[in-house]
Parts: sequence; C-alpha cells; structure tokens
Amino acid sequence: MDKHTEIELQAAAFRRLQKHLMEDRTDVQNIDMMNLAGFCRNCLSRWYQEAASEKGIEMGKDEARQVFYGMTIDEWKANYQTEASPDKQAAFEVAFEENVGKKG
Repeated sequence: MDKHTEIELQAAAFRRLQKHLMEDRTDVQNIDMMNLAGFCRNCLSRWYQEAASEKGIEMGKDEARQVFYGMTIDEWKANYQTEASPDKQAAFEVAFEENVGKKG
C-alpha cells in the first residue's frame, strides 16, 4: 500500500472513531474511558493539537477541543457529562498520572 493511501485510511479511521465517540456513544463518559483505556476525548483533542503544532499550526487547547467535540467543552459538559462517583474520581487521578502526567 502506498503512503498516501495509508494516510487516507488512517484519517478515515480517526474520523470514524471521532463520530463514534461524539455521536454514537455520547453516553460513555471521559472519566470511564480514561480509567479503562488510559485516554479520553480530551486526549484525542490534545493529540490533534500536538499534530497541528508539529505542522506549524498554532492551536490552543480550547480550539482543539472545539474541533474534536464539534462544540465547546462547556456545551459538551452541559449536554452529556454526568457526575462521577468518588471511586471513579480516585481511579481517574491514578489513570491520569499514569497516562498523561501530573496535573499542574
């Protein structure tokens, strides 16, 4: 497979993952994704931001989230985010540090 086709397929898979998380499974909470898989929607938007930066495209965290979420993070939280239990919050602290780094 040539490199261009490979990149197109990777991009298509990413778009499908984004659609799945943003349209098909809005019930799945970011905290559950982080606790189980070590990444969440915010990580995906951060990776998008980092890829833009590597290409010399300046993009802030909020802008990257809006591109990935298709709305502001505040709109997402108001529409889809639920309250997390203390157990989930504690597990998140561990998962975040292991996978993203210390919160600062």
